[in-house]
Amino acid sequence: MDDIVAARQELVARGVEVSELFRDAGGVFHHAGTKDRVTGPHPERQSYSSFLSFEDPDGNGFVLQEVTVRQPGRISHVVYGIAFESWFAAARK
Repeated sequence: MDDIVAARQELVARGVEVSELFRDAGGVFHHAGTKDRVTGPHPERQSYSSFLSFEDPDGNGFVLQEVTVRQPGRISHVVYGIAFESWFAAARK
């Protein structure tokens, strides 16, 4: 997700109950639950450091992570548009 603020706005506009944006107090989000979550995106919008969470209608939890600059060796683009649209349409049924 290259713009987590825009992603949250889009999900909310589509009626999805979404968490507030958050970052991890320790700098690395690696644990379940809400312990050590700090409200708001990373102050510098540092890549891999801002998140949001939501559940689908079946109760499956998802966490989206903002990636503004990819680390070396990672894919160079984000592909979510068509796949997300298909998933979202199916989840709303």
